[in-house]
Amino acid sequence: MSPPIEKIGEIAERIAREASAIPMSHFRAPLDIDAKADESPVTVADRETEAFIRDALQSAFPGHGIFGEEYGISGSLDGETWIIDPIDGTRTFITGSPLFGMLMGYLVGGRPKIGLVRMPALDETYIGLEGQGATLNGARIRCRDTRELGEAMIYVNEAERLQSMNPDLFGRLCRIGHTRRMAYDCYPHALVASGQIDAVVDCRLEPYDFLPLVGLIKASGGVITDWEGNDLTMKSDGKVVTATTPELLQAMLDVVNG
Repeated sequence: MSPPIEKIGEIAERIAREASAIPMSHFRAPLDIDAKADESPVTVADRETEAFIRDALQSAFPGHGIFGEEYGISGSLDGETWIIDPIDGTRTFITGSPLFGMLMGYLVGGRPKIGLVRMPALDETYIGLEGQGATLNGARIRCRDTRELGEAMIYVNEAERLQSMNPDLFGRLCRIGHTRRMAYDCYPHALVASGQIDAVVDCRLEPYDFLPLVGLIKASGGVITDWEGNDLTMKSDGKVVTATTPELLQAMLDVVNG
């Protein structure tokens, strides 16, 4: 029988903090960069970090399934499962920006229960537990209560990709909200959870990018869905909207779907 969710969260947070030493040992240092089959970059830091997290999780939770970006699936994903992205934002990492992250999600039967975003270079750990709320470095956090699109601070992730994929949508997103910024990776979603901004649009994520966010966003009082308003699952297409409230989410979905 698994320990209480609070204990699982404590262990996950400890593992993430300890694992942070690996990317930081390579950060802004000479680094060999390989290309995956999809032409995305990967480094020794990605591989070493995931290997460390996998070993730590397998030691702490024997029998749990693991799905990571670099080493794929170990065990069954039908029961208790961990989703890992060891360096979310490898391009960000290799260009020396401190805004790369580390993602861990705990799911039971495909349902996210814990979501963790670790920002190694910023020494920030965001974690949300189902039914227990969310914290940033141990302090309680919560989404803002923004409901009106005109009052919202909005981030558009991977803007150049979205502009190429759907220029009309990109144009609409550039005209909405109180404040708009272009960004990358997991950090804007963490900023929603901590009450700094109100919404994020992503256009092409993998399950290891978005499933760890679900537990954090929901525990902080926010909402996160695909572009059709559906809950995110392993089979989701990677088009994601995060928002502070259901009302703002619907307004964002109306814009996204034109």
